[in-house]
Amino acid sequence: MEVLDKQSVKYTFSGHDTFQCRQLWLKKGYEFVKENKSFNNESAVVDLGVGKNMVSAINYWLKAFDLLDKDGQPTTIAEYLLDDNGKDPYLEDEASLWLLHYHLVKKGLASTYSLIFNELRREKIEFTKDNFIAFVNRKAESLGFVNINMKTVATDFDIFVKMYKLTNSQGKDIEDTFSGLLTELNLLKFDVRKSDEKTETYYYIDNAERVEIPDEVVLYAIINSGGFDKSINLSAIEQNPDNAGSIFALNRTGLVNKLESIASSKKFKEYGITYTDHAGIKELQFKSIPNPFDILNKYYGI
Repeated sequence: MEVLDKQSVKYTFSGHDTFQCRQLWLKKGYEFVKENKSFNNESAVVDLGVGKNMVSAINYWLKAFDLLDKDGQPTTIAEYLLDDNGKDPYLEDEASLWLLHYHLVKKGLASTYSLIFNELRREKIEFTKDNFIAFVNRKAESLGFVNINMKTVATDFDIFVKMYKLTNSQGKDIEDTFSGLLTELNLLKFDVRKSDEKTETYYYIDNAERVEIPDEVVLYAIINSGGFDKSINLSAIEQNPDNAGSIFALNRTGLVNKLESIASSKKFKEYGITYTDHAGIKELQFKSIPNPFDILNKYYGI
């Protein structure tokens, strides 16, 4: 794994062994850990039913999605979703994929995802692989990093694309035909452009209303992101790194609609949530900050 650390900044661009996370890997890996088995044991290949490199990849993605803690034990969100008695152990509900996307970006272990959703797409409406590599190189130079392997960064970008964009299986290696876990979210769009010199793919992540994201998932993200007492302004939710607007690529209209819906919903009445607009200052206010998992229970059922 390539980790670069200076002034509390850490970037990781490898660890997945060039495998995007597959649909059943997280559940399979979660059960493996719950059985007190180790990814370092030779028997892991047999127990997980995958190749040696895929064993490492499963371990990596569990950590990247914030499903394992620093000690390699399941986190609260992992148990909440993936346990046999969990809310969605086989990730059949799209809301669960939005939650995983949120945790992947916010965790920041897989640096490409955080850099793109929190930073790059604010700088460039559309971007190529070369744009991303140049962006990372510029950040690395500003931080004094000298040992970033740009080939590794390029490969990591390819995996990012596979995570969100359904690949065309025709003429591809069979291992490249498996869709990444988050393709259903339809977040990453692309446009192939040809010129006399070359063919290049431009990617973009539109800010949109995203009516398909449940209010509970948006509210969970706002509360889980923290950084406020009993009120948080609209601009912070919309623009702050790792908050709902940035991670879910919500536009202003979509975000306001979500906040108004949350404030008016009887499901959240016990928390005294209001959405106010006084003298141009728009805020989401709480009489009491709920446990974020109590909010998810409103969606999945207790």
